[in-house]
Amino acid sequence: MTEETTEQVEDVKEESPTAGWEAVAEDDADLSDGEEGGERVLNQDEIDSLLGFDLDEEGGDKSGIRAIINSALVSYERLPMLEIVFDRLVRLMTTNLRNFTSDNVEVSLDNISSIRFGDYLNSIPLPAIISVVQAKQLDNYGLITVDSNLIYSIVDVLLGGRRGTAAMRIEGRPYTTIERTLIERMIEVVLGDMKVAFNPLTEVDFELDRLETNPLFAAIARPSNAAILVKFRVDMEDRGGRLELLLPYATLEPIRKLLLQQFMGEKFGRDSIWENHLASELRATDVKVEAVLDQQMVTLHDVMNFKVGQTIMLNVTPESPVDVQCGGVSLMKGRIGRLSNRVAVCLENGVQDRSAPLEN
Repeated sequence: MTEETTEQVEDVKEESPTAGWEAVAEDDADLSDGEEGGERVLNQDEIDSLLGFDLDEEGGDKSGIRAIINSALVSYERLPMLEIVFDRLVRLMTTNLRNFTSDNVEVSLDNISSIRFGDYLNSIPLPAIISVVQAKQLDNYGLITVDSNLIYSIVDVLLGGRRGTAAMRIEGRPYTTIERTLIERMIEVVLGDMKVAFNPLTEVDFELDRLETNPLFAAIARPSNAAILVKFRVDMEDRGGRLELLLPYATLEPIRKLLLQQFMGEKFGRDSIWENHLASELRATDVKVEAVLDQQMVTLHDVMNFKVGQTIMLNVTPESPVDVQCGGVSLMKGRIGRLSNRVAVCLENGVQDRSAPLEN
């Protein structure tokens, strides 16, 4: 054994058997005492960010669990024609609200988004007037929400308020009958514009069902149902406010195919050239037409005994009508006669009016 190995063995013997465990324990104690080495506790901001419940964000992208919950929402981009309809609605509202208020009104489209119905009801800033709108042909409802700023601005303009001064707001009181009546007239103007905006797609009559100030009484769908939220900004010089239109997807379902079009008049799998070609070829097809004089029920025994030259008596007269059939379907009626050396049938009604009675 060399001198170096001997010295190493002696060093190991001199060390205590528990020296390694004591060193590890000391290291753990140091880590637990340190701020960065111990278990880290999340603060409230980080918890809100993880769960997606950030109260400061408005209209932003959701994150965390909230993003997973809302991932089932259908994006309005799947209905491209809605943008065209709402752009047309903005132009119509700008013109008609100018005529309604006799003031310089500018209507702009803020954004179009998808939202759950329950979340929208909880996000409505009060006080506000919520109008429940019925779409007759679609057999469903929608909501139009007018915020307090726009309500006081419209009332101030219609009642002759001075320009250049902000509308006076008196909080803590319900809306008066005059204010509700004036806002109802404005909503009727908006509903008329909505009907005109949807006309290129389909005819929809929007009628005002009722006005509500409590969101709980404006429930037209289940809280989990998806809906399309359209926010408009109405500016009248230094006054104005927001107007929001909410349409559940169930309301738009009957015209979903029309809203899926990329442009107005788009056809899905339908070719008019092929239809015209098929119609022309069908008209040129040869069909077998039969003139039925009479029909009788006979036994198989009598049919087996038919002989050449035998006369069959029919229960008709020379003046009786003849039934012209094609494939067993009665098409026309006529009278039997003779043309040169051929037996002919003179038709007395066409295919369209084959059900018309014959004159005797």
